[in-house]
Amino acid sequence: MKKVELDIVALSHSVTNSHNYAVVLGESDGNRRLPIIIGGFEAQAIAVAMEKMAPNRPLTHDLFRNTLDSFQITLKEIVINNLLDGIFYARMVCLKDGELYEIDSRTSDAIAMAVRFECPIYTYEFIMEQAGVVLDEQEAAAQGGKSKRVKEKKSAEESQSIETMSVENLEKLLTKVLSQEDYEKAAKIRDEINNRNGIDSGQS
Repeated sequence: MKKVELDIVALSHSVTNSHNYAVVLGESDGNRRLPIIIGGFEAQAIAVAMEKMAPNRPLTHDLFRNTLDSFQITLKEIVINNLLDGIFYARMVCLKDGELYEIDSRTSDAIAMAVRFECPIYTYEFIMEQAGVVLDEQEAAAQGGKSKRVKEKKSAEESQSIETMSVENLEKLLTKVLSQEDYEKAAKIRDEINNRNGIDSGQS
């Protein structure tokens, strides 16, 4: 069965459930999107890895990644392989001593692991046909523009309080919020420090 490669294109609050989040996967060679509702913990786990942040204590997914590394097991890819009654199912394809092993997983956990191992994310055509959303070029451009404007506006509002702080105080605040495991706020502070120091936050 032919696989469809996906990329993470968005991570945001769920429109239908304020207590959950939505991770939106986009077709690598197409204009279809696959939105998947996930919990807050899993969203945080994905965001922390995408921002390349190092928590004071390893999160569950970091612990699992460290365990696999210790036993020289590599996560080769993840596959979202089924959709039943609105629930996505996934498996992690691992490589150990030249042998492939498949491990069943919740889709949100599999994605969090894929970000940590920087491995590809796949699904099948029948899942894209059932749950995928097709965007034409104008819709894709409009969605991208709206997302960028909202993000820039929110970022500007939230940065008002930290942009007036000194780098020294920002570093102290960063240590504090990391100890509180508030990784979303830590990411904003880290970006502000990088901007002050002339560092591209996308490369940190």
